[in-house]
Amino acid sequence: MKKDIEAIFLDVGNTLRIVIEDKAFMARSKQQLVELTGAQMSPDAFFNLLEERYKVLRKQAKEMLIEASEKEMWTQWMLPDFPAEKIAPLSGKLTRLWRDCDGRRVPRPDVKDVVIELSQRGYILGIIANTITETEIPDWLEADGLTGYFKVVVLSSKLGIRKPNPEIYLEAARRVGVEPAGCVYVGDNPVRDVEGVREAGFGMSIILLEPATLKKEPPTGEIKADKMIQELSELLAIFPSRS
Repeated sequence: MKKDIEAIFLDVGNTLRIVIEDKAFMARSKQQLVELTGAQMSPDAFFNLLEERYKVLRKQAKEMLIEASEKEMWTQWMLPDFPAEKIAPLSGKLTRLWRDCDGRRVPRPDVKDVVIELSQRGYILGIIANTITETEIPDWLEADGLTGYFKVVVLSSKLGIRKPNPEIYLEAARRVGVEPAGCVYVGDNPVRDVEGVREAGFGMSIILLEPATLKKEPPTGEIKADKMIQELSELLAIFPSRS
């Protein structure tokens, strides 16, 4: 372990939480999207239309390393043919329902214990996440009693830039008042979550090996994390008490 690490930043999707397929939950979410917007289509047809538009949005986001706000996402990209004055106030709810179409998001079983223990060991904790929603992660932290353990929550949907843009990491470091060299980032993407961390000058990068992520984006020989772990609880062996 690097002795000078003061702050540990964590990803959320596939790092702190995973997606569980729940067909009834997913079908209900698609139905609610139709009901909320008043779309004159079947839930599946409406979902397929939105998915095609979403792919275009994601392509731009990944190429330019930017993130649209929820309002921009729905009024300009997902439902530009619907009245903006109707869709804009619904954008937060629409984003949550759109995410729920993927499945039910649940924390890994060891998350709470690991977060509390790292905090008690004297580390500043924060979240840096690429996400299209502005409320889902803060709401989850509040519901699970974890809000107070994280000094900052930096979301691409609110900052407007995405990983691996090094500025998202640097902004998080600035917010906690720690030099980048004293920060570590724990993510699941073996390319994106290492590339930006390195450019930002963080002291360490750690990848939690998640099968769902590795299948979509396998690691390359050029970019390697400082450490690879199988379980979040392995962080406790890497980061002893700072006192």
